[in-house]
Amino acid sequence: MTTQPEWITVGALADGFAPEAFILPNLADLAGKAFTLYFANGWRIEHRFGTEQLAWTTADGSGGEAPYRATSVREGLYLVDFLKEEDGGCVSVSLVLDIANAAFTAVLGRMPSETESRGDLFARALAGGELTTVQAEFLQGSIDRPWREGACPHAPTRELVGLRNLYRYSPSEVYEHIYLNDNFYSWQCLKGVEQGLADTDRCHYLKIADELYLFVWREKIIPTLGLVLIDLKHHRSDGKICGYAGGDFGQLSNFPVSSHCSVLNRTEYPQ
Repeated sequence: MTTQPEWITVGALADGFAPEAFILPNLADLAGKAFTLYFANGWRIEHRFGTEQLAWTTADGSGGEAPYRATSVREGLYLVDFLKEEDGGCVSVSLVLDIANAAFTAVLGRMPSETESRGDLFARALAGGELTTVQAEFLQGSIDRPWREGACPHAPTRELVGLRNLYRYSPSEVYEHIYLNDNFYSWQCLKGVEQGLADTDRCHYLKIADELYLFVWREKIIPTLGLVLIDLKHHRSDGKICGYAGGDFGQLSNFPVSSHCSVLNRTEYPQ
């Protein structure tokens, strides 16, 4: 009989990924710059980038600031990630800034409460809801110009469906992804602190440019939001994983993940 692998917290996962991680550098390219984001839903938010802090101001004059991480896997495209404190909780904010097209996609992630997290999966299934209690909201808009329909070229895609990809996050952390359909993918840890663990979770795909995709997943066992840009042309991915650091639901762990990735194979389904 084999030993049953154990589920771990996101904080423990961060500790496992940290040694010798293939992390892309936190770029200073945006320091000193300001962009006004015009959202398709009518929001208008100015973002001002410092060396380490990002400040924002909304149309009604309210605002805030937070430390941020900015990376780039393609020239003219930036992934900006930070945590935003709100009444009653903390929101994960990830911005894909497409400078060449003066467009952006924003992903707002919210972790469930302890009560929501401890809910029964069977009850959720019978109620017709999602099995995961992690929420992700996708918003789009224009940079430094008022929004008009069709201004953002980032769009849902099925181009990853059927791919089986290998991700090396560090010498000790290796995962496999299988993109099953529009809503679900399967993952397994081949090497690392989660070795032997596997699951199938809710996911979302957006095509950002040729062979460049925004992939977001929401896990149901350990509440986790994952978000990466996958560059199939240059065999690189970069993003983050967010979730509760420990079992007491008291603090978030929001840590960067980057990988060297490669396509293992593609499954072509008959029509």
